[in-house]
Amino acid sequence: MLRAVLIAALTVPGLAIAKDRFDDDPPKPSPTTQTCTNGKVWDKRTGRCVNPQSGALDDDTLFGAVREFAYAGQHRNAQAALSAMSDQSEDRVLTYWGFTTRKLGDMNEGMAFYRAALAKNPGNIAARSYMGQALVETGDLVGARHQLLEIAAHGGSGTWSETSLRQAIMTGVTYSY
Repeated sequence: MLRAVLIAALTVPGLAIAKDRFDDDPPKPSPTTQTCTNGKVWDKRTGRCVNPQSGALDDDTLFGAVREFAYAGQHRNAQAALSAMSDQSEDRVLTYWGFTTRKLGDMNEGMAFYRAALAKNPGNIAARSYMGQALVETGDLVGARHQLLEIAAHGGSGTWSETSLRQAIMTGVTYSY
């Protein structure tokens, strides 16, 4: 399934204009990770946990759950929420497919998702940071530094994306969120 998502993303033409910074702050714990179980997501409207595939949640709510699950190290739950999002070719979706896939142990497919996200939106500094951290993990510091320069070139100086990649390059320690 992940390969199908990647192929679809690469074949959809277009380039996002806006820089996608996501959010520099870690997601705040919510009932999604504090109350819900088995990958369910808190639905503020109904005040209960729902299956992300139910169709009850909008993409922004699902994306918030993706970030929260990823931050909590619940990468399979993050992927379940990602798969429920309506536009699988959106660069923020591709970025988190890359992140969760990489964290689940498939570096090559994770990198392919990052490349797809950057093909859609070269200004996606989160994808550049995650890709750069993956490059640090593989020992490619030249490639990681290139991503750091690209983050700055796309207006990302002073962001968490830049800071986390810079620290990873300096220390060899990458981030799990």
